[in-house]
Amino acid sequence: MITIDGNNLKLEDVYKVAFDFEKIQLADEAKEKVIKCRNYVEEVIDKGRIVYGLTTGFGKFASITISKEDTCQLQENLIRSHATGIGKHLSRAETRAITLLRLNVLAKGNSGIRLETLNLLIEMLNRGVHPLIPEKGSVGASGDLAPLSHLALVMIGEGWAEYKNEILAGAEALEKAGLKPVKLQAKEGLALNNGTQVMTGIMVLNLLTAENMYRLADVCAAASIDAQLGSPSAFDPDIHLLRPHPGQIDSAANLFRLLENSSLRQTHINCEHVQDAYSLRCTPQVHGAVRGTLAYVRSVLEVEINSATDNPLIFPDQDKVISGGNFHGEPVAIAADAFGIAVAELANLSERRMERLLNPALSRGLKPFLAHKPGIDSGFMIVQYSAAALVSENKVLAHPASVDSIPTSANQEDHVSMGTIGAVKARTIIQNTAWVLGIELMIAVQALEDREVSSSDEIELVKKYIRTKVERLDGDRYIKDDMDTMQQVILGNEFIDFLQKNMKLN
Repeated sequence: MITIDGNNLKLEDVYKVAFDFEKIQLADEAKEKVIKCRNYVEEVIDKGRIVYGLTTGFGKFASITISKEDTCQLQENLIRSHATGIGKHLSRAETRAITLLRLNVLAKGNSGIRLETLNLLIEMLNRGVHPLIPEKGSVGASGDLAPLSHLALVMIGEGWAEYKNEILAGAEALEKAGLKPVKLQAKEGLALNNGTQVMTGIMVLNLLTAENMYRLADVCAAASIDAQLGSPSAFDPDIHLLRPHPGQIDSAANLFRLLENSSLRQTHINCEHVQDAYSLRCTPQVHGAVRGTLAYVRSVLEVEINSATDNPLIFPDQDKVISGGNFHGEPVAIAADAFGIAVAELANLSERRMERLLNPALSRGLKPFLAHKPGIDSGFMIVQYSAAALVSENKVLAHPASVDSIPTSANQEDHVSMGTIGAVKARTIIQNTAWVLGIELMIAVQALEDREVSSSDEIELVKKYIRTKVERLDGDRYIKDDMDTMQQVILGNEFIDFLQKNMKLN
């Protein structure tokens, strides 16, 4: 069980809750902070103080004072009116990640929520009540208002949720899980729907997937380089120590280690080819830049998941309620855009390597398109078309969302981050890149088999593993299922676990 206190959540904890259904509990010190903050909120209301979000309307309506009698209606109206998301729903894993992050914010004790309300959200997560959250409709400031409102809607017995693989009305889902909806009190609606947890939750899962992917990209590259009779000399550590970007050094070390004992390399060690093309020779420089960018993204997310991002923030000890701008998603938005650009580059380079294996003018002796009977069979010709289409789509998706802004709320919210758009785009880029890398590896394995001389022990293990997933293309056949299988090989944990067990990857 993971104990949350608002300050010490790790990215890997998010994965455990999202995918492994790890249970959570609230730390005792967090309970005390939540209760203390709530008591302070009640005191502010009883004194009749004018405080944004507690006794006033929201956004452009901040100048309108709300009576004590209407505060409950105000909070529920906030959730109902803001639940305007559209499009397909976020995945179960993404919804669980978002719920956990929202809980962690509330556990900091600066949001003014009641312990009763917080406990309902904890039990929803632990019992598997997953609100249906549309992926579109957030502009990323004030945080993820629309999607988070769909999360909160189920808490008041409205909206829709998934429970035990069944889509139910919110009240019914709670009832079947043995839970009851809450009646929101002052500040609670705003505490639930104001923040960056949707874009951040999606990005945490994106990042954890991509951190495996850049290691697998090194393996794909090593197989392609050996299959094309490339040279590992460009990966000599002495070269990379002279340009010591950590990611570049790690990628080069992977490639050098994977290729250094290749028997196939010995067959052409004194050939006339002095230098390989950039898509082979510069792999560590490109993959290393990707690693460096993702390290930056990780640093942003590690801060964000333990940050208070709602508004206003409440400081009972200082007798302050401050309306600020921590809900603005710009840190995550820029990180999401950088992430998308970086992961797209993995696919860009991968597609160029596979092109060199399939093009008879470049492949150094391989059959055109690795076709069994060239002319009768097309081999992998059109598979490369599909990879090219995915790479081109990635290039469009890699256009940054964070440089755009459309003012909202009658120009009160006149600069927004569009961070959730960036996070969703980044997820698609990952899926596309996994297809491309999977296709490259499938092609590289067949090309290595056609060389007839063995590669390194490590690459030979990779070949054997891939052959447990897809068969050789000996004559044209329906191959879409193989492409989908290879995408799942790249996205799943089994392959990376196999590799880490049998060979150490940086």
